[in-house]
Amino acid sequence: MFITYEEALNWIHATRTFGEKPGLKRMEWMSSQLDHPERKFKSIHIAGTNGKGSTLAFLRDMFEANGQIVGTYTSPYIEMFNERISVNGDPISDDEILRLANAVYPLTIELEKTTLGGPSEFEIITMMMLIYFGEGHADIVLIEVGIGGSYDSTNIITPVVSIITTIGLDHMNLLGDTLSEIAANKAGVIKASVPVVIGKIEKEALKEIEEKATEQDSLLLKYNQDFFVTKWQTLPTWGEQFVFEDDFIRLSPIQIGMLGRHQVENAAVAIEALRVYSHETGLAVNHEKLLSGLKHTFWPGRMEKINDQPLLVLDGAHNEHAMKTLVETIKKNFAQQEVYIIMAAMRDKDIQGMVDQLQGITNSHLILTSFDYPRAARIEDLNKVMLENGTVTNYWQEALVESLNEMDESGVLIVTGSLYFISEVREYFKTADK
Repeated sequence: MFITYEEALNWIHATRTFGEKPGLKRMEWMSSQLDHPERKFKSIHIAGTNGKGSTLAFLRDMFEANGQIVGTYTSPYIEMFNERISVNGDPISDDEILRLANAVYPLTIELEKTTLGGPSEFEIITMMMLIYFGEGHADIVLIEVGIGGSYDSTNIITPVVSIITTIGLDHMNLLGDTLSEIAANKAGVIKASVPVVIGKIEKEALKEIEEKATEQDSLLLKYNQDFFVTKWQTLPTWGEQFVFEDDFIRLSPIQIGMLGRHQVENAAVAIEALRVYSHETGLAVNHEKLLSGLKHTFWPGRMEKINDQPLLVLDGAHNEHAMKTLVETIKKNFAQQEVYIIMAAMRDKDIQGMVDQLQGITNSHLILTSFDYPRAARIEDLNKVMLENGTVTNYWQEALVESLNEMDESGVLIVTGSLYFISEVREYFKTADK
């Protein structure tokens, strides 16, 4: 058993990232020992390659604005470990982390004696989350899938509504080499007779989701088919405005403070999921409060403006699919400005594919760099990348100084490539402001 928060955290982080054997049997075994805490609260399950965090944030703020206590389970964390399990946006306390770790620890010892083997880090944290919310700390819990869907630790829940935001090529070593294979894995979150709301998804991937929804007799609600966005425009301030419509409601005008067409799509998915949830549970939703919640939604590291002059933006695009979205946002919003991009990424990502996307921005200056993280791509990896118009710099701090010295007042600096990377940069600026 652990005496301090630090001891508990060290134990959690010392376990394997993934279990020895894929599957849900370890989670199901632990849950059965604890009288199935996952059955004791209402939830919405959010899967997808990109957009999970932003969609969760929109949902959280809409629920909160309508008087609900909202639990969330997210990864990775941006500022502190505890934020992975939060209530109304506030991370649970160090004491709660310690208590929950001590509740799970004896189960892990027993598991290690079985043929199933000991649990992974993510399984431990997920079980801690299920215990906590099973105790009744929230009216609704928004649960973000870790990786994939079918065999993700979170997939022992049966939610009120399931969400699949987007499908792209990521985690291919775990999920498959094609969009169809990845979509089939993510479609594993679809449960029998549980409604599913999906975002903008390509035909190849959509086919797999449709087949799974039919097999499970689940109502499938599709972006641009069952619910729609019209009259979209970027605001002169930081954000977007649009109209939402489905067969039941029309909301106009909706304003969000998050930049990019993809955030409009994420917000639309969140609105539709809330509408379905309210229908399934009888929750009364005030549309004015809903609009207020959307307007104030913020999610760190997603086109997050951290300085105005010069304009500094952090964006956690960490795969080719997300980078394509970032490039579209840059081209639309900063076409008349010089754009400086500092990118660091994980070495297991398609770095060349991400760089190729960024090199399509004609008014940009690209610097590849590294940062202090075990899985980060090293300088020797980056030197192998084909760069048509860019440089490699040993330290991101040097890249930052170099960019700021070159920029004029109208320039834009964007830091991207990894949520872990922007978390480190974000902490740097936060410390510098003190």
